[in-house]
Amino acid sequence: MVQKTAFITGAAMGMGALKAKTLAARGWKVFAGVLPGADTSELGTHENIITVEQDVSSDASVKTSAETVEKELAGTPLDLLINNAGIANSAVGVIEGVSIEKAKGLFEINTWGTLRVCQAFLPAIRRGAPNSRIINFASGAVKANPAASGIYNMSKHAVVGLTRTLRNEMAPFGIEVTAVEPGAVKTHMTANASETTKDIWTSVSQEMNDIYGPHLRETTTVKMVEQIEKGNEPQVVVDQVLGLLEKKNWNPSYIVGNDVKALGPMYKILPERTFEKILQKAVGVPQYKG
Repeated sequence: MVQKTAFITGAAMGMGALKAKTLAARGWKVFAGVLPGADTSELGTHENIITVEQDVSSDASVKTSAETVEKELAGTPLDLLINNAGIANSAVGVIEGVSIEKAKGLFEINTWGTLRVCQAFLPAIRRGAPNSRIINFASGAVKANPAASGIYNMSKHAVVGLTRTLRNEMAPFGIEVTAVEPGAVKTHMTANASETTKDIWTSVSQEMNDIYGPHLRETTTVKMVEQIEKGNEPQVVVDQVLGLLEKKNWNPSYIVGNDVKALGPMYKILPERTFEKILQKAVGVPQYKG
């Protein structure tokens, strides 16, 4: 049997590392994209894992990483591309006060990084048509749209848009593409949420604190923390994501994680405004009482 191959971005730690190790244990040859100089102790070593230095925010780095993988593939196809790399605890704060420069930095990784990697690795993916596949990581935030996380939400909505367009462009080749939208996951990104959520208010001006704090401080620093702390164990989400490989035909997107299981049916059935109001009530967004 020919060994299947996968490339995973942001695989030095967290869910990226866990996906790499899970696929490797199943016999896949996994190219694990890691930041140059990154600590890969969480990824560990495995005979089926090859680490590839890659900074998704750099055109040159992504191009070089694709060339490295092409040499290893030696003309054979890449069966699976998982765009996992992303950041969340940056460019936080209410839309009116968020830093544009920090917003651009977040987009460089979450959005343009996904685009860069797709462009660089599509030739290898196309060689595996119609059996090769692409999974792009969006977020459950594209359904919930939490306050003071607007830039992150925007970047992940863009990933969904990229994915849906790419599905149309890959349809003639029979290549399946999807965006996964995880709920809260207990990883490095969400660790110490009670502290990191304070950045939502320290990163914006006192004026923004005075205007929005009385209304949104509780939902962003108490309710959000409660949801994060009840989040999924990483392996739960990884198993659900990799379980998609057993499906022949993919939907444009999948909500993954036990904590957001109900969101999918609700989103499909309820009017948008009703769905929005239910979520606002759940996270304590106060309503105008004029």
